[in-house]
Amino acid sequence: MSPAPATRPNSVTLRFLAAPMDVGVAGTVSAGTVLEWVDKAAYAAAVGWSSSYCVTAYVGNIRFEDPISSGDLVEVTASVVYTGSTSMHIRTEVSFSDPRELRPTMSTTCLVIFVAVDGNGKPTAVPNYVPESLREIELRNNALARIEVRNQIVASMKDQVYSNAGTAERVVLRFMASPTDVNWGGKVHGGIVMKWIDEAAALCASRYCGLDTVAVFSGGIRFYRPLFIGDLVEVEARLVYTGTKGMHIAVHVRSGNPKTREMNLTTYCLTIMVTRDETGTAVPVKPWIPVTEEDHRLHDHALELLTIRANAPGGYTPTHLAHDPGQAGAAQEQSK
Repeated sequence: MSPAPATRPNSVTLRFLAAPMDVGVAGTVSAGTVLEWVDKAAYAAAVGWSSSYCVTAYVGNIRFEDPISSGDLVEVTASVVYTGSTSMHIRTEVSFSDPRELRPTMSTTCLVIFVAVDGNGKPTAVPNYVPESLREIELRNNALARIEVRNQIVASMKDQVYSNAGTAERVVLRFMASPTDVNWGGKVHGGIVMKWIDEAAALCASRYCGLDTVAVFSGGIRFYRPLFIGDLVEVEARLVYTGTKGMHIAVHVRSGNPKTREMNLTTYCLTIMVTRDETGTAVPVKPWIPVTEEDHRLHDHALELLTIRANAPGGYTPTHLAHDPGQAGAAQEQSK
């Protein structure tokens, strides 16, 4: 496969003002809305590079840093950093600033993988991306290094079983996919699905701690099948682990024909929520103690994901995500 023409753009930047309607219950722009922006920018970059319709395949290593407020000037930059035969790995950065001062602050970074498809919905070849500058080579190498990490995360997540045997906080949202949720290809935007995930995770975490919560990290978002207008959607969120300050919420999105009872897994991920004080600092949460065998298995699964990510290139384990040995000891003592 030959390199792409030099005129083909590998980067797209969206620029706009955050609107009052973008603000969530915590008083700042919700993580779900930010993920919508990320998906749109990454989609634009993928389509611009491949010149074909593209579908979201995976979103990982999403870090939510400083919150965005209504009226902030937002920039979302999506850049192709690596291409496979039919896939494009796109690094996306979200920054914001007071439009009167124009001093950007980083808010969110993540890696989005899109697959180019033809008119029949089958994967189709994309032009090869060849990095030129040292920075582009570094980003390409980072994307390559995370492939094995992603495979480990996916393997760990797909083997887990979630049933009614769990005792942790759990919420289920059900609704119909509406015409306003879909893109021009007739399928529900990946960004919309991620917004549903954030809403369910926030509700589950808030019910557990009794306070407003916000996302600080999300990862392992794999899209298994498309969603269409009229599909019955079920978003299930369950607490699986509490760190020093973070509540780890596993979220499953299922969908199906409302005329039948068959529901298929559409998307699955793990989101980490925190509650913040008036200064915006994450505060400790009460520890969740696993009770049943399933509780313990999912608790250990969350710890395994933390370990995988901590050992990854650019591993991310700040205080509110990290393993709390004292808490784990309390859980073991309680189970005796």
